[in-house]
Amino acid sequence: MKLNDRKVITYPDTSSGGFDMVAKTFRGLEYLLAGEIEAIGGENIRKGTRMVSFSGNKEVLYRANFQVRTALRILKPLFKFHAKNENELYRRAYSFDWSALFLNNNTFAIDGVLNSPYFNHSKYIALKVKDAIADQFRSKTGRRPDVDTENPDIRINLHISGDQCTLLLDSSGESLHKRGYRTESGPAPLNEVLAAGMIMLSGWDRKTTFIDPMCGSGTIPLEAAMMAHNIPPGIYRKQFAFQKWFDFDDMLFRKIYNQEYPENHISPRIAGSDKSPRSIARARANARNAFLGKKIDFRISSFEDLVPPGDRGTLVTNPPYGGRLKQVNIKTIHSVIGDTLKKNFTGYTAWILSSNTEAIKSTGLRPERKIILYNGPLECRFVKYSIYKGSKKTPPVIY
Repeated sequence: MKLNDRKVITYPDTSSGGFDMVAKTFRGLEYLLAGEIEAIGGENIRKGTRMVSFSGNKEVLYRANFQVRTALRILKPLFKFHAKNENELYRRAYSFDWSALFLNNNTFAIDGVLNSPYFNHSKYIALKVKDAIADQFRSKTGRRPDVDTENPDIRINLHISGDQCTLLLDSSGESLHKRGYRTESGPAPLNEVLAAGMIMLSGWDRKTTFIDPMCGSGTIPLEAAMMAHNIPPGIYRKQFAFQKWFDFDDMLFRKIYNQEYPENHISPRIAGSDKSPRSIARARANARNAFLGKKIDFRISSFEDLVPPGDRGTLVTNPPYGGRLKQVNIKTIHSVIGDTLKKNFTGYTAWILSSNTEAIKSTGLRPERKIILYNGPLECRFVKYSIYKGSKKTPPVIY
């Protein structure tokens, strides 16, 4: 079959400056992401699995990277085609004019995502597209651009589903969960995007007390404080990939970056605690990096020794589970969580993330709601408990 015998679809900008985009996220957060995309002006929004597709102009693309809390990457589709073997894949990739995106003295990288009976190795298909791009440059200019997998000038995403191949331009660079404030982390830190999604799912009003009693290096309280004070998640980032594009509009991005984001008139009490002094030291360091050191009350304490301030609030936490525990009895931890919630957190709404369904039963509380979320490859339950009146004793540590 000749190259021109099969249809190739490109994604040019429209006359109004609009184009298609794809935002990637964790499974379970798609509708939150769709809502955030709509809020920044995205149109034609369609939810998929771990992704949301939408359209918008350059400002929407910049805002999606800078303001959206539940996105991992923002991709701009370039073109799609059909291929059932490596030679056809190579020829299709070679047919696109890559010099419209970068020069032979720029660096580039290819990431492959594969779900196809025709191809069986994502790194190999990425290599074939890399060769096609490099060979095209060498044919036109006599020089091949270099590959840089760590910090390329241009990062391209190749997605193959069946025989349909799509090449997309990555506008984010490093995953958007890497906000830039976390320089200190302990074992198995919670992804910032997942933490933000959990807080949003909890329904916290950003005005009342918010607590994470097993905060580790502080990701959940930090994301809560950023929401409460309307701080864009991209404010701490050093760079986005779109800043290296030919058509980067520096003045437009400066307008977005320097925009006044309205402050919440009510500054809520946000607290984080952990029994590990090292974890709290990390959390405080990360809070200082985010200029939120005075906005979050971090304390060294075990969960069972806490009494929250006031008579209502929201508790969101990610206790140790799965691979994070080798010797500790997970059920015992959840039993302690349940007992402490009943004794000390009357009037609170508590949300617990766990991948262990048997351990969840050990809390001894009736779940009001369960949401399936994924923490990396782990399928988890994000469980809601409303804590009603019960016995209450006064432990020594009080926020």
